[in-house]
Amino acid sequence: MARLPRLALAGQPHLVLQRALAAVPAFRDEEDRRHYLDALREGLATERIALHAYALRADEVRLLLTPPDAAAPGRLMQTIGRRYVSTHNRRHRRSGTLWAGRFRCSVLDPASAVLDAMLWVDSASDEPGASSAPHHLGTVRDPLLEDPPAYWALGNTPFEREMTYRERLAIGLPEARAAQLRRSVLGGWPIGHDGFLASAEALTGRPVAARPRGRPRARRR
Repeated sequence: MARLPRLALAGQPHLVLQRALAAVPAFRDEEDRRHYLDALREGLATERIALHAYALRADEVRLLLTPPDAAAPGRLMQTIGRRYVSTHNRRHRRSGTLWAGRFRCSVLDPASAVLDAMLWVDSASDEPGASSAPHHLGTVRDPLLEDPPAYWALGNTPFEREMTYRERLAIGLPEARAAQLRRSVLGGWPIGHDGFLASAEALTGRPVAARPRGRPRARRR
């Protein structure tokens, strides 16, 4: 079966996942993470992409972003790949890629999926400099980040937003929701209400959900 083209929509939030090769950590220390964020900063500026959240784990990278056009996420990840992988390989005296295949991507309904995606990203790592959680909790100000409308809706003041987000992050996402986010981004399926999904399918002409396995049932005559 032919692989479906990656679904991306200009001006809509996207959840991006890039997995590292097995047994090859993408980040070994804080300096590696700093090099990656430098490459990310360059790519964001070039592509005019708004970054809302990030998490850098040894086994994967999670990003929440809004691109100005559908091709921008792909160009961003190529920029990061060229700059960061070469820097990482020189530093650790290795060669070859760090990544297990293409990056994965899911388009998100701004009204129903963005905040959960932020929580999923921010809960992925607590290493120093490894996630955007401190920014959203108000302990630091990260110039890489632009808070999405879903975050602004948490309160009328920075303190209210930070406290509400802190409470939600402490509670965590339900396991079923976290599993849905990972499954959707790995499969390239959008996440949102029926109306959003129908609109995404109409705009792209691409299915927005996996079809049932097996042959379709024969119609009775």
